[in-house]
Amino acid sequence: MAHLARTRISPDALTFAGVTTCAIASVVVYFEYRNEILFFWVGAALFAVGSVLDILDGALARSSGKGTTFGAFLDSTTDRIGEAFMLGAIALVFARDGNDVALAFAFAAVAGSFLVSYTRARAEALGLKGDVGIGSRAERVVVITAGLVLAPWWHCLDGAIYLLTVTAWFTVVQRVLSVRSQLHSTGDSTLS
Repeated sequence: MAHLARTRISPDALTFAGVTTCAIASVVVYFEYRNEILFFWVGAALFAVGSVLDILDGALARSSGKGTTFGAFLDSTTDRIGEAFMLGAIALVFARDGNDVALAFAFAAVAGSFLVSYTRARAEALGLKGDVGIGSRAERVVVITAGLVLAPWWHCLDGAIYLLTVTAWFTVVQRVLSVRSQLHSTGDSTLS
């Protein structure tokens, strides 16, 4: 990271590269019907690279001193966009295959992953700890990537989306309960 911090690369450039790579990955996944293994695997690799770039932008901002408040806001926003592109592409694959159950779970996964991020941001805006739970972004990226790599066999993409949905919503519940507990321990009298 120290070497990257000495370059002219800005954290915002990494953010843009990450979300663009994730968007390209989602387009590649959409065309999986042309060659499942090739398109799922290339999509998975691009999604992993784009997600790593999204992780590195924050680390670069902290280590180089090039970070800005707007950059932090932009980073957290584009993280959601990159993941939404991929989950949208996966939903389109399920729709094309007539897999209505997996399609419904893909929509629930999008909502759950957005709420995981929102509950953390809202808790931290209240001055509380908001990063509890088992379904953080890194775990979601691993599950999506693994699902794409294994997608040509045994309905693994379906299973990955089911797992992603359950862990995302479980994490939302964990964070809500954690915030409630933290507020209760501080003596917040507005709890019911």
